[in-house]
Amino acid sequence: MDYIAIRRALHRIPEIGFEEVKTQAFLLDQIQKMPQEHLQMKKWRTGLLVKISGTEPSRTIGFRTDIDALPVEEKTGYPFASEHAGKMHACGHDFHMTVALGALEKVAAHPLRDDVVFIFQPAEEGPGGAIPMMKSSEFKAWKPDFIFALHVSPEFPSGTVGTKEGILFANTSELFIDFTGKGGHAAYPQLTYDSIVAACNFVIGIQSIVARRVSPLNSAVLTIGKMSGGTKQNIIAERARVEGTIRTLDQKTMALIKDDIERHVQATEVAYHCKANIDYGANYYQVFNHKEYIDPFIEFCKDHAFPYVICGDAMTGEDFGYFLKDIPGFMFWLGVGNTSGLHSADFRPDEAALAQGVRVVSEYLMKGI
Repeated sequence: MDYIAIRRALHRIPEIGFEEVKTQAFLLDQIQKMPQEHLQMKKWRTGLLVKISGTEPSRTIGFRTDIDALPVEEKTGYPFASEHAGKMHACGHDFHMTVALGALEKVAAHPLRDDVVFIFQPAEEGPGGAIPMMKSSEFKAWKPDFIFALHVSPEFPSGTVGTKEGILFANTSELFIDFTGKGGHAAYPQLTYDSIVAACNFVIGIQSIVARRVSPLNSAVLTIGKMSGGTKQNIIAERARVEGTIRTLDQKTMALIKDDIERHVQATEVAYHCKANIDYGANYYQVFNHKEYIDPFIEFCKDHAFPYVICGDAMTGEDFGYFLKDIPGFMFWLGVGNTSGLHSADFRPDEAALAQGVRVVSEYLMKGI
């Protein structure tokens, strides 16, 4: 299997959550070229579940990959750049899928003692595919007893494994708030309730939440990344919208921040004579690596001379946290060299990491478990 060619083919056809039709068709085509004797497959919406039956199974091992892209206009300069305007594999899911296909090919040719299920999950970036996939009859029929996954990282040298026990990714929540006041002519402000003024004061007010409501011993992020409102320079805006993200390393802090946001919203409604609606959008549960599984994986990396580092916590979010909430296992970072950050329009990971990723996953499945 030509991993670089597969990655580049996938990179050309990025699709956002639950629209991964071309991606699913490409994956099916690749999987149908593999040995079929022990292979079974189920579709779930735009995703796939592929089972390799074991020779004497006593449990089911799961490996999950995500398959969706981001609404980002690509600026890599690649000759194999995205053919879909405004969409890009800027988070490395083209890498993730390629590693999964490479490992799947090896396991299909050399079945393990236990059953192995490869999970190609859609909509990781939003609106969140993990929970509905886990609730599906297709997933329940092949539910793993143990599960693991990887995510590429530009913070580590190409091919390096980075992981740790406990929290690896944060709890995250999107945040969308619409403010509705009363619009009117800019010359008669006394007849209006300005939604932009309300929204601006709300944004200033919530800056005290992390600074004064969250313990300095806990980590939290509350960022408003987008504001919009109004229609013309001489019209006082009836509507305004703020969009942001919340990230914490524990669920209690997430609940505290949301409670305080709602208090600030209520105060803004009273003070600025407006109405507000809160939407928390997609919420991702923390990725928590279970000690009884991550410790043997680290030992496996040592024994097989795979370069690895014990990494720190990250405020990034990952839908895989919901799998680990219900099923024991772990996630690890796969270094892709020094490039722009994840979600960047010029993200250019080192393709040499593809073969290393396949080796780590496939050899761990065949020798390390």
